[in-house]
This record gives sequence, C-alpha cells and structure tokens, in this order.
Amino acid sequence: MLPNKRTPTNPTQRWKFLQLFGLVKHNPMLVSQRFLCWVVVGTVCGLFASLYWNILELMTHQLEKLEGVSLLIVMPIAGLIVGLVIHFLGNPGEIAVIVDNIHFRGGRLDIRKNPAMILASLVSIAAGGSAGPEAPLVQITGSFGTWVGDRLRLQEEDLRTMSLAAMAAGFTALFGAPLGGAMFALEILHHQHIIEYYEALMPAIVSSCASYLVFAFITHLGIAPTWHFPEYNLQNINDFAWAILFGIIGAVAGWIFMAIFQGCDRLLAILPIPIYVRTTLAGLGLGTLAAFLPLTRYFGHEELESVLTTNFSVVFLLILALGKMASISMTVTGGWRGGFIIPLFFTGACIGKAIAILIPEVNPALAMICTMAAINAAVTRTPISTTLLLSKLTNFSPFTPILFASLIGFFLAPKVPLIVSQLKSQQSLEEI
Repeated sequence: MLPNKRTPTNPTQRWKFLQLFGLVKHNPMLVSQRFLCWVVVGTVCGLFASLYWNILELMTHQLEKLEGVSLLIVMPIAGLIVGLVIHFLGNPGEIAVIVDNIHFRGGRLDIRKNPAMILASLVSIAAGGSAGPEAPLVQITGSFGTWVGDRLRLQEEDLRTMSLAAMAAGFTALFGAPLGGAMFALEILHHQHIIEYYEALMPAIVSSCASYLVFAFITHLGIAPTWHFPEYNLQNINDFAWAILFGIIGAVAGWIFMAIFQGCDRLLAILPIPIYVRTTLAGLGLGTLAAFLPLTRYFGHEELESVLTTNFSVVFLLILALGKMASISMTVTGGWRGGFIIPLFFTGACIGKAIAILIPEVNPALAMICTMAAINAAVTRTPISTTLLLSKLTNFSPFTPILFASLIGFFLAPKVPLIVSQLKSQQSLEEI
C-alpha cells in the first residue's frame, strides 16, 4: 500500500520534543511523548478557557442588569468599543479565516491576533451580542497550538495537528463534550461529507479530555446537562419519522437564517464606513431589538432555559426565533465577535417548541432538540459533532433521533455554505 502523502516518513526526526518528556522514551505502553504533549496543550487551553469564562461572567453580571431603553445607549457604546479595539489592534478574523488558515497556511493560526480577539469578544458577549464564546476560544487556543508547534519545530501535518488539537480543547471547554469538540474541530473545516486530517482525531480527543477536566474542576461547569429538557424515552419507531420531519423544519429554518444573514452582510457591505461606525450601528440595532424582545439579547446559554420553563404562545415563539436570527446576523455581520452555535440552538428550540404546541402528540423534547440539531447542522455543516454535543448538553438518550435530524439538516442545506471558506477547501480537494 502506498504511503499517505500526509503521513510522516520519519516520525523520529519530525517530532523533536522537549527533554521533559524523555522519561517515557522507552515506556512499553502506548503512553508516548506525543500523548504527553497533547495533554499539556489541552491543560493550558483549559486553564485559559476557565480564566476567559470567569472574566466573561464577571463582566456579564455587571451589564445584564441594564435593560429597556438604556440598551439604546449601552449597546452602541459597546459596539463603539469593539470597533475601536479592532481599528487599533487589527482585525482578529472569524471562523472563515481559521478554516482558510488550516487548509492553506499549513494549519498556522496567528497568535498576534489574540489581544484584539480577547478584548473584542469579551465586550461583544458581555454587552449582549447574540454570539457565543466558542469561536473566540477556538481561535485563541488554536493559535496557542501553533505557537507550541513552532517551539517544538513541528512541520507540515504535525503543526496542523497541534493547532487542531488546541482548537478542539478550546471548543470542548465550553461545551463539556470532549468527543464532540474533537469532531467539531475536523468537521467545521468542510462543507461536504469529506473529513480531512483524520490523523488529528486522536490528538484532538486527548487534548479535549485534558481541557475538559481542567475547565470542569475550576468552573464546575460541563459535568451535568446544561439545559433541562422534558423527559424522553425512545419507545416508538414513529419517533424517527418525527425526527426526520423536524430535521426538514430545521433545514428550512437554516435556509431562512442564511438568507437573513447574507442580507445583513450585503446591506452593511455597501456602506463605506469605518469598522467602529459599523459596530456602533450594529449595537444600536441589537439594543433596539433587545428592548422589544429581551430574550434575543446574549447568546442563549441561560435564555434557552427560559424557553423551556415558560409557557409562551406559538406566535411569540416564532417571532422570537425570527428575532434571534436577526440578532445573530446583526452581531456577526456588524463586526461584533462570537460564534453562532448556541444562538442557533436557541433558535431551533423556539421553533421546535412552537411546533410541539401545535402537535400535542409529539414529545416536546424530541421536537426541540431535533430542530436544534437540524438548523445547526444546516448552517455549520457539522452533523456528527452536533449530535454528540446536543446529547451531552441536553442529556438526551438515545441520541439516534438527533443523528437523523442532523443528517437531514446537513443534506438539505444550501449548496453554497454560510462559511464560504468551507467551499474553497472542497474546490481545492476536487482539483487534487
């Protein structure tokens, strides 16, 4: 069998680890220098994620008290601060830039962008932008992986693997799902049913496990389910038909969200204005929307629990879902920093609960979680990691219906992905 072109021909020369790990050089077990390196990287990423989360919570608790008309002042000011940070410290980029760098720059993420990303994302999320901390953490920890790879003089696939392992560690810290975080780091890079860099899967899993333990120990988060959905037991084959139906509904919602997102992006793109004006206008729009629909403020981590426990009407839930789509779009296209996975989960929960009210015979947990899975899989093109994440976050077992819904959302998604760099990677593969 011919060797894979990405497989190191001489691992001993390609991996020059620190003397600290020499004690396992002759270890007869599978524990190796590489394993210890992945553990160290995951541990450091978990420590940073814990610090980031604690600072974010402290800032959020100070700003979440503001509501109503005051948001028309607070949110634009926050937007101005975000814009000034980007203007003076440089554009830290978004998930599309990460995907590009993994594919076309050998997995090298620029650690020099971290100050701008840390400051801009903390202000964006704490002030109430509808984007979560997962994307900033992925970029920051991924660049740390690149930095470690440079210190160890790693090249080509080894360096990319280190960056991916650190990305997975950062993502896992927030979601508390090591396997889901590892799969996400590989899935987010592609928009079709092809996963490259499979050799990075084990490093990503090991690094994620280390990060998860550190983050859970410090913050006490990620051990229990994040959201408490109604009890569900899979006892009827008809539930798979419901899962497919809600997968279709979630895919349609994904199309609607992408249309709103691209509309906002085009609208702001035709305005020749500085970044700090753009972020200020986005803050005004977000503040106005939050004044009328308070649950659209923030990224949905705690707000989703309100959807679960409050008896909202069908009309209100659907309006709230559309409002959340608009707020996510204004946040990201307006230059605020953050990710949209948890906000999309919030949107899917609103739609799923509305349909469950209209069809009383369907289990509300099944309806909400399957719709959450489908809309996220349709937008991010990550059906496997979406299934793993939601089964952990919701304690929904068995997760097979979630997988059905995720796959439906994935295969019914638009041909052109929202993250355009996913498409470029696919075109590069086809050329090869």
